[in-house]
Amino acid sequence: MEKYIGLDLGTTTIGISMNDSLGIVHGIENFVFEVGNYKKAREHVIEVCNKYEIYNVVIGYPLTLNGEEQTRCNSVKRFTDDLKKLNSNLNIYFQDERYSTIEAREKLMSMNYKKAKQDKMIDMFSAVIILEKFLEAKKDGKIK
Repeated sequence: MEKYIGLDLGTTTIGISMNDSLGIVHGIENFVFEVGNYKKAREHVIEVCNKYEIYNVVIGYPLTLNGEEQTRCNSVKRFTDDLKKLNSNLNIYFQDERYSTIEAREKLMSMNYKKAKQDKMIDMFSAVIILEKFLEAKKDGKIK
């Protein structure tokens, strides 16, 4: 199975996940950066891609609840455009991220993590859910 990196981009953190050769998605980290320092976040994503030799990036796309693009979508597009400038070999895929944070919070609560610990891991778990949904849609033939 092809390998993918999953991303959940926030304003000060980026959750990162990846799948293994069996298709199982694992959280890698919740990378923290200074507000607005997306350059640092992009460089870190490139480091992760290089480390694991992965050229497929799935990033959460923050649509509104009724499925429309919002202002935050522009930030995600800029982030991925700049990622491609750093490594033109990357394949970028957008995945609807609606409800991923809620699902991640529920998963963390079911694992009995306290709220403070959840807050430190939420974006990484959201990245796991984003990548799982993408891989499921790909398996179902909804994504080529």
